Amino acid sequence: MEKPKIHPYIPILIGVISISLSAIIVKLTEAHSSVIAFYRMFFSVLIMSPLFFTKYVNEIKILSKKDWLFSSVAGIFLAFHFILWFESLNYTSVASSTVLVTLQPLFAFVGTYLFFKEKISMKTFASGVIAVCGSFLISWGDFKVSGNALYGDILALIACALITGYLLFGQDVRKRISLVTYTMVVYSMSTICLFIYVLLMGKSFAPYPTMDWIWFLLLAIIPNLLGHTLFNWAIKWVSTNVISVAVLFEPIGATILAYFIFSEKLIATQIIGGVTVIVGIMLFIIDIKILKGILKKVLD
Repeated sequence: MEKPKIHPYIPILIGVISISLSAIIVKLTEAHSSVIAFYRMFFSVLIMSPLFFTKYVNEIKILSKKDWLFSSVAGIFLAFHFILWFESLNYTSVASSTVLVTLQPLFAFVGTYLFFKEKISMKTFASGVIAVCGSFLISWGDFKVSGNALYGDILALIACALITGYLLFGQDVRKRISLVTYTMVVYSMSTICLFIYVLLMGKSFAPYPTMDWIWFLLLAIIPNLLGHTLFNWAIKWVSTNVISVAVLFEPIGATILAYFIFSEKLIATQIIGGVTVIVGIMLFIIDIKILKGILKKVLD
C-alpha cells in the first residue's frame, strides 16, 4: 500500500476537533433546531453537487428499489437525529448531550443483534452495562439539577438511537456504491425530509441574522464535510477501531470549548458518568487480545 503524504493521526486529530465544534456552533445560532438541521444538510448537498454531477452521477443507475427505500429511511433517521440532538442542546449541557450521543456503538450492537442475529459476547455485554451505568449517572445528576436537563438527556439518547438506525439501514447500500454517491443520496433525502418538517412546523426559512447564515454554512463544511471526510480518508491506513476511539474524544473537545465559550461548568455526576461511558465504549471497541499485547510490550 502507498504511504500517506502525512501521518494519518494528523487528519484524525483535525477531524475530532471538527466534529467537536458541531454542538458549539448549534448553540451559537438563534434558529429553531429543525431549521439548523435543514441548512446543515442543504449546504452540504450544495457543496457536494459539483463533484457528484461531474464524476459519480452515473452510479445512480445501479440503485435498486430496495436501495432507494433504505437510503430514504436512512435519510429520514439522519434528519430526526439532528433535530432531536440540536433540540437537546437547548435543555441540557454540551457535555451531557455529546457524551450520550457517543453511546452509538452500543445502540449498534443491540440493532445488529435484533436485526442480524449477531451474537453478543460477554465483553460486549459488560461494556454495555458499564456505559449504561455511566449514562444513568449523567441523567441522574442532570435530573437533580433540573427536569429540563433530564429532558435534554432523553432527546440526546433518542438522537443516538436514530443515528444508529441511519447506519444500519445504510450499510447494505454503501457496500455497492461509492461514498460520494451514497452520501449525496442520503443527504438529499434528509434535506427533503427536513424541508417538509420545517414547513409542517410552521418555522421560517428566513430571515436570520448574518452570523446565523455563517454558522449554517460552517456546520456543513466543518463537522459534516471536513470532519467525516478526513475520517474516511484516514481509514485507508488505520483501523476502524482507531477512528471509533478517536470519535470518543468529541465530547471531551466539545466540553472544553463549552467551558471557555459558554462558561458551562461540570458537576461531579457528569464527570464520573462521562468517563464511565467512554470506558464502556472503549471496552466495546478495542480488541482485548490486542490491548493485552500492547500492555505486555509496555510492561516489558
